[in-house]
Amino acid sequence: MNKKIRILAIISIVVAILSLFACSTPKYQPVSTQRLSPDLQEGAAIMADGYRLPLNQHIANNAKAVIIALHGFNDYRNAFKPLCNYIAEQNIHCYRYDQRGFGETDHRGLWPSNGELQQDLVTLSKLVKQQHPSLPLYVIGESMGGAVVLTTFAENNVTDVEGIAVLAPAVWARHTQPWYQQFALWLTVRIAPGWKPTGKGFERVVSDNNDMLRELSKDPLVIKGTRVDTIYGLNNLMDKAISSAAKVSTKGLILYGDKDELITKKPTCEMLNNAAKGNGNWRFVLYSHGYHMLSRDLQAENVYKDLIQWIETPAKNFNEEISLDNNEWQTEYCNA
Repeated sequence: MNKKIRILAIISIVVAILSLFACSTPKYQPVSTQRLSPDLQEGAAIMADGYRLPLNQHIANNAKAVIIALHGFNDYRNAFKPLCNYIAEQNIHCYRYDQRGFGETDHRGLWPSNGELQQDLVTLSKLVKQQHPSLPLYVIGESMGGAVVLTTFAENNVTDVEGIAVLAPAVWARHTQPWYQQFALWLTVRIAPGWKPTGKGFERVVSDNNDMLRELSKDPLVIKGTRVDTIYGLNNLMDKAISSAAKVSTKGLILYGDKDELITKKPTCEMLNNAAKGNGNWRFVLYSHGYHMLSRDLQAENVYKDLIQWIETPAKNFNEEISLDNNEWQTEYCNA
């Protein structure tokens, strides 16, 4: 069989499969028509549509600032427990919550409707600011949480927040992925959107903290097998996030690990270059021994200290030697 015939055969098979499963579409969380006044309770934040976001509050003595922390994909609010414990001892309140579809929320494992993750952050920012009106409020997000933060502040006028910090933000947009990976997702979400691959065969070193990784593998609230249509939703988010940095005008901090094997240098540098084109006041800190899970790596305390330093003062004395302004990272890191 020559090459042309093989290609035609493959195309015919794909068309046949798509014809058989043409009715398969991504499944999203149901949309509620309920309308309530959002409320910040002891163990949860209630959104305007009645959706409950489980939440932990770390209330500090003599607080000088407040942080809201957003976890990454398939993770939940427990991801920021170490960071919140640390910064609460440094006189900073910390709120960490489960985003829709993750942790202990309803419809766990299903991607929410378009814009819900961002609207939740806007609503929670208002609720926390009402709780602490005299304190500066900061928002931090790791991986998927960073992508949610970027898109929220690019698309919404959030006036309650002093600054944002994104740790290894999920900006692995489709156009930076291999073509076969793009095609595989495009095809699979159309023929088997509910399939749950475990990620076996796609192993990456995401942290050097092996004890923490073993704990995650045993944690029932960490999602192990992910629906294809949820992966599709994440890809849509990352497509938006990579360009959103150019539209953010809030003071921002970007933290990234030089050993990150999940969100690699190529998409990260594209995001950084987009950030440099915008009106935001960005700072980039590169951790030479950092992996993707910066807030739980073995060097996580350096990240905690840098976040506190950034909140307390605009000084450039970060723990890592590579700490760059907008006009420096292109030549000193991305083009190196």
